[in-house]
Amino acid sequence: MSKQFNDTILRAYRGEKVEYTPVWYMRQAGRSQPEYRELKKKYSLFEITHQPETCAYVTRLPVETYDVDAAILYKDIMTPLPAMGIDVEIKSGVGPVIYNPVKTIEDVESLKTLDPEKHIPYVLDTIRILTEEQLNVPLIGFSGAPFTLASYMIEGGPSKNYGKTKALMYSNPDMWFMLMDKLADMIIVYVEAQIKAGAKAIQIFDSWVGSLNVRDYRKYIKPIMTRIFTELRKFDVPLIIFGVGASHLLLEWNDLPVDVIGLDWRTSIKEARELGVTKVLQGNLDPAILLADWDTIETRAKEILDQSKDDEHHVFNLGHGVTPDVKPETLQRLTELIHTYSKR
Repeated sequence: MSKQFNDTILRAYRGEKVEYTPVWYMRQAGRSQPEYRELKKKYSLFEITHQPETCAYVTRLPVETYDVDAAILYKDIMTPLPAMGIDVEIKSGVGPVIYNPVKTIEDVESLKTLDPEKHIPYVLDTIRILTEEQLNVPLIGFSGAPFTLASYMIEGGPSKNYGKTKALMYSNPDMWFMLMDKLADMIIVYVEAQIKAGAKAIQIFDSWVGSLNVRDYRKYIKPIMTRIFTELRKFDVPLIIFGVGASHLLLEWNDLPVDVIGLDWRTSIKEARELGVTKVLQGNLDPAILLADWDTIETRAKEILDQSKDDEHHVFNLGHGVTPDVKPETLQRLTELIHTYSKR
């Protein structure tokens, strides 16, 4: 790490004064990068994550290419599930496919306990390589949240309406909360290992929890999220929560012991503040705008920055992940715009 360590994003996450608005992009590692596409001709996602040097390269690449203020560890939210006994494959163009979906209480009881050093040493080795040798910006570690992980485990793959998941939640709460507790235990252990290996912030992806209404979120999800974040608070790293289509849950998230709330593109910074959200905000350019002309991209990015300049408690990001058809030079140019336009 020859360059001086840039901790701007960590200070922003803690609500401290910063010299400019920091930025990183969900799914910045891989997807649209030609170097990554070359690697994917030889290796699957899981194969890349099992090779620490290769995985570190993929994680580091967008920092070097785009000059973003953080790296996000290249892995999938499914990464810890095989150790629990879940037979999962990431299928190209489909997403995670699970061949032994959870159907009975016996399936939940038989889920194994994650031992990170034993089961996923390659993840921890990747983090150590990056944080001890290669990065001059913080590394963000992450995990899927219980509802989102459970939705894949119960549905057997991606779902549009989460019918099986919700049916189990409503009809068999004992089984549901047992599953939530097992996943919460795994997440706490998993995230702790990432932090001890060198991750400087943690994002919990509850990508699909927006499919629940506020009442059901409070009953079936919020207690478990409170437990997870309360446990993770002990490690004194910024904690971020993010979901898609979850605008109606923002005040519920604002109650959680988190530092940062990630917004998708449906709710503006201004609207979130008017709702009463007090946490640092992260977001929230619609990824589809990155496929428009530069004038449109610039206008929309500046609108977001203008809305956040008064309270300064903001980290720029997308409202969801980078799509494969985004040009790397677009992200490079956008990063430069954010840094220069927001300079204080």
